[in-house]
Amino acid sequence: MALGPSTRDVWPTELRLRKDRRHLAVSFDNGESFELSAEYLRVRSPSAEVQGHAPTERKTVAGKKNVAILEVQPVGNYAVRLVFDDLHSTGIFSWPYLRELGQRHDAYWGEYLEELTAKGLSR
Repeated sequence: MALGPSTRDVWPTELRLRKDRRHLAVSFDNGESFELSAEYLRVRSPSAEVQGHAPTERKTVAGKKNVAILEVQPVGNYAVRLVFDDLHSTGIFSWPYLRELGQRHDAYWGEYLEELTAKGLSR
């Protein structure tokens, strides 16, 4: 999803894993900042395990309400790999994707909750 022409020009100035390991604070050089929960990051992981190889293959990940982030590992100068305490670690979160997750949080979270309800699953 394109976020506009400025997306590639925006860089994170800070990534901070909160002490509870359940929130990641992300700030960008354009002044935007977001507090993203570990649960939200886990269920929106960009990994093939979650996203599939096509939009129709995307999985609804349930039961992650209490998931925590164990590690934030840099991947070059363009992304981070998050290691969750359920041992999921294959998603590489690029800077534009982290920004998208912050900007679209309410819409994505609402879609997730609707999917859970429709499938009879719980957080």
